[in-house]
Amino acid sequence: MKIELRSVMKSFGAHAALAGLTMTVPAGAVYGLVGPNGAGKTTAIRHITGVLRADSGDVLADGEPIYENVAVKNRMACIPDEVFYFPQATINDMMHFYRNVYPSFDSGRFERLAEAFPLNRRQPLRRFSRGMKKQAAFWLALSLRPEVLVLDEPVDGLDPVMRRQVWSLLLSDVAERGTSVLVSSHNLRELEDVCDRVGFINNGKMLLERSLSELQENICKIQLVMPEGRAIPQWLNTMHISGQGKLKTLIVRGAPESVLERLEAEGPVFVDAVPLTLEEIFIYELGGEGHEVRDIVL
Repeated sequence: MKIELRSVMKSFGAHAALAGLTMTVPAGAVYGLVGPNGAGKTTAIRHITGVLRADSGDVLADGEPIYENVAVKNRMACIPDEVFYFPQATINDMMHFYRNVYPSFDSGRFERLAEAFPLNRRQPLRRFSRGMKKQAAFWLALSLRPEVLVLDEPVDGLDPVMRRQVWSLLLSDVAERGTSVLVSSHNLRELEDVCDRVGFINNGKMLLERSLSELQENICKIQLVMPEGRAIPQWLNTMHISGQGKLKTLIVRGAPESVLERLEAEGPVFVDAVPLTLEEIFIYELGGEGHEVRDIVL
């Protein structure tokens, strides 16, 4: 299922939470939605899951409006950052509730997933730790076999082994069933391992939306030593410079291969291109959006 937001506006009083947000989650992809606190990520998720109605613009699933569309919502599942359960409910109680509400609930898969999530199904969920509640949420959500799975800080509170297990289950659904997964997370290192596409959001607007490979092809980290008395070439589209002494580290816009080729023609003492992580791309792309990166010497 393909998810689209087209020029979506949403205000709460005088505060514009979404200011013409446009984004596309392709069918069968893992999409990472990233941005600083207060950027509008949670508001965007609440529109995608049909909790909020846009002031203007379109929120669509395969071309159909999502808000108040029960048929579309039945094909989606969401795991918020703070998971809610009925006060006295057990996992078995929630399973019966999900089975009665969602036509797609697969009881057979629920039983098979019990092996992946070693939880007491008869113990009240309110006694579970945060991580155990998150495991229960994945157990129930994956049993729905959703076409779209929306996740807000999905593995927060899970130990490393369970994190890997959860991602393995999610990626299996993407590969085998074409599930579309939207992930909002501050753990950019983890997103880098699983996402096909990333959207950078700030102040309710989409700053940049590309595949991971496209992002890494258009920005690079250069380590450079120029000969004595020679300045860093002015033609470089430099976003940030750091380093002490002769060795400089530059964050530069441009394809790494072409930047490196032109720099080598300048006759440097040393030059090398180093891949940027998603976290570094996020930091430097936001440098012009009120989040300037500064070198701090302690």
